[in-house]
Amino acid sequence: MSTTAELLKGAAELFPDEVVTSAHVRHFELPAGAGRFALITLDNGFDHTKPTTFGPQSLANLNTAIDQVEAEAANGEIVGVGITGKPFIFAVGADLKGVELLKKHDEALAIGKGGHDVFKRLSALAVPTFAYYNGAAMGGGVEVGLHCTYRTVSKALPAFSLPEVFLGLVPGWGGCAILPNLIGAEKAVSVIIENSLNQNRQLKGKQVFELGIADAIFEGADFLEQSLVWTASVLKGDVSVDRPEIDRGEAWDQAVAKGRLVADSKVHGAAPAAYRALDIIEAAKDGDLQKGFDAEDQALADLIMGGELRSGIYAFNLVQKRGKRPAGAPDKSLARPVTKVGVVGAGLMASQLALLFLRRLEVPVVLTDIDQERVDKGVGYVHGEIEKLLGKGRINQDKANRLKGLVSGVLDKAEGFADADFIIEAVFEEMSVKQKVFAEVEAVAPAHAILATNTSSLSVSEMASKLQHPERVVGFHFFNPVAILPLLEIVRGEKTDDASLATAFGVAKKLKKTAVLTKDAPAFVVNRILTRFMGEIQNIIDEGTPVAVAEKAVEPLGLPMSPLVLLELVGPAIGLHVSETLNRSFPERFTVSPNLKAVVEAGKRGFYVYNAENGFKPELDPEVAALLKQGDVVLTEEQARDRVLDAVAQEIGLMLEEGVVAEAQDIDLCLITGAGWPFHLGGITPYLDREGVSERVNGKRFLAQGVASVPA
Repeated sequence: MSTTAELLKGAAELFPDEVVTSAHVRHFELPAGAGRFALITLDNGFDHTKPTTFGPQSLANLNTAIDQVEAEAANGEIVGVGITGKPFIFAVGADLKGVELLKKHDEALAIGKGGHDVFKRLSALAVPTFAYYNGAAMGGGVEVGLHCTYRTVSKALPAFSLPEVFLGLVPGWGGCAILPNLIGAEKAVSVIIENSLNQNRQLKGKQVFELGIADAIFEGADFLEQSLVWTASVLKGDVSVDRPEIDRGEAWDQAVAKGRLVADSKVHGAAPAAYRALDIIEAAKDGDLQKGFDAEDQALADLIMGGELRSGIYAFNLVQKRGKRPAGAPDKSLARPVTKVGVVGAGLMASQLALLFLRRLEVPVVLTDIDQERVDKGVGYVHGEIEKLLGKGRINQDKANRLKGLVSGVLDKAEGFADADFIIEAVFEEMSVKQKVFAEVEAVAPAHAILATNTSSLSVSEMASKLQHPERVVGFHFFNPVAILPLLEIVRGEKTDDASLATAFGVAKKLKKTAVLTKDAPAFVVNRILTRFMGEIQNIIDEGTPVAVAEKAVEPLGLPMSPLVLLELVGPAIGLHVSETLNRSFPERFTVSPNLKAVVEAGKRGFYVYNAENGFKPELDPEVAALLKQGDVVLTEEQARDRVLDAVAQEIGLMLEEGVVAEAQDIDLCLITGAGWPFHLGGITPYLDREGVSERVNGKRFLAQGVASVPA
């Protein structure tokens, strides 16, 4: 058998670029004469912007530190051992860059085993151990603390989570086995499964304490000092830590069953990680931790060698890195300052945009519309949303007053826009209407002002074609709801110049949006792919396949909602409009469904009705069923799924040939941040590669082997 040190040495050789975390040991006398104490501090030598992680060499360093304190504890030289992090960061788990490099199952197994072997030693020491969660703690950072006897947490801790399931892993260094045995299965399932699958929801320090993960909570300012005073009281017996008894009966089984329902609702069985985590939690019911650790090792190795995790890491890197450095964006030094924003239109979308610009840029924002009533309604909406933020304590009264003072509405564009630097229109999606608006704005706006359009499918170049200065027009396409979806498609028209584009990217960054540069092609990226995807499902229904079969066909993708529920959210009329726009450009691939047209003409809001009797599950609306005219070609779920995936793969292949975006990575980034497509698909192209669809349709993969997949 290899020793832990040998295992980690071998793993470290596979990963020469690790950002290594050191584990410093220092000693001091605890307050109140409680005795000599050893404190291990995890630190990678960088500030808080580069959080501390555990790669193989980092684990080896912690192992060496434990060698030292183990000997001191055995010799009676110390009364306890603590572990904490550098300022603002405890530790944020395994170094995923190393995971990407693993090519063999036994290498992956070594990583799981190595982490367990090191962390387990903390609970086996001859003296009590204490974890002091002083700052951000995630994944392995949370787990190293779970192996300690006691834990304290800072009130100021901003982020604490076990995010592994979100990425396609399980908490594999003790999380699945220890956490339910510490706080009960129900709370553990909430942290490990629910929070992860809800876009990696984070806990704050107070919640960590309330859940029972930490035994004590202290203010951030003197957190370590207070933790050490508390530690002294525990060691002297002045403070006893009482933990509730864990219900290992029916409550445990119910928690696991609930976890499976949550996983089904989020990923529909399409990604294995949540189910593997639940299996381990289920098996941990008898409290046998070592059995749990062995199961974690196995699950970790299997998942590391699977496509979902590689896709998850790829998606995570897209959002964290590519999303922050958009491909093709001009030099940011060309960007002009934006000190006032104009919004044409005062409907819901325009009002949402006004609120976003106001909150992020904190500059004057002026709305215009065709009559005073609409203008007042738009400004009223913004004021109402500011009041809500104030009510929730997100802003104080001064800030609320200042923001309200910055937003105004006028009927006269000349009055509103004469000194605006950035003017965005959000009016009716009709070319002639938008051209008219832009002509009116150009006549009154300053020469340097950017004219932006929030169009979802119309040509930006055509919109700008009748202006004297088409070079300052840029597409600035937001996704609904504006406050939640991060994507912003920035469209370069034929005449758009670099300064206008750079300004648009600068504004996007201040708005905290993920900006992707796209060519001025019909419906840009997300709407083009979704329309082809939805269009193919609609075709399958029109030809004769039952609605339920067509919907169920794409369940294995694990999308956030089914296609027809999405259509309801977008609105059938908008769906029809975009399909008509694309049909004019690409009639051979984009159809206009007569059934969808009939649904829109009948004024229906969607295909489904929802009744309390069936728990508000979607049921085909009998009135819609009566409208449907179907053929007699009935496909199976598998045939329908193949048709849909082939259509999507073909469309993406054509978009890349046309240069709509720089690379397949941008398509995936758009679908993740603009349509909520799951990380375990990697957006979509890694999934199409993994399922063999890309080669079947286009004769080649979208991504090289090793990008979002196991290296060859």
